[in-house]
Amino acid sequence: MSKQILMLVGDYAEDYETMVPFQFLTGLGYTVHAVCPDKNEGESIATAIHDFEGEQTYSEKRGHNFAINYNFEAVHTADYAGLVIPGGRAPEYLRMNERILEIVREFDAAKKPIAAVCHGAQILAAADVLKGRTCSAYPACAAEVKLAGGTYADIEVTEAVTDGHLITAPAWPAHPAWMAQFIQALGATVTI
Repeated sequence: MSKQILMLVGDYAEDYETMVPFQFLTGLGYTVHAVCPDKNEGESIATAIHDFEGEQTYSEKRGHNFAINYNFEAVHTADYAGLVIPGGRAPEYLRMNERILEIVREFDAAKKPIAAVCHGAQILAAADVLKGRTCSAYPACAAEVKLAGGTYADIEVTEAVTDGHLITAPAWPAHPAWMAQFIQALGATVTI
């Protein structure tokens, strides 16, 4: 099986939801290709830091620059073991790119693990892969999950849910559970 993971990113993807899975999976020995439409290897995206500080929704601050390390046009989904879709603001416009939606559909049709967090569910909904599936997301995306025919998993912000090859979580506090379920779906084991 491939030791490559594809990550779909764009400007103002959530910082933790981009950096942490990238570093975690790389640390486990996977090659993670971070790609973005209209950006090439060596360019970068701007990330956003979302935090929960007591207001009615999350706050947003400018994050880091995150390097794109592979060209979007070179992606062949057959080369990858799994797909990661970070949240943040990027999914709201990435879901308008037809190739992004095709990539998600190709992973889904092949039953390869797909890990989406937070607003990443917007891409899953737009790709029409949620019918009959349980999916967690940031609560503001619950309506989109339901409108796409999915069942919204209203779980704690530190939890994740797996439905077949779909692994989803509400936000970055769920990273330990989300990544543990994703690597299990990939068939990987970690021993200490």
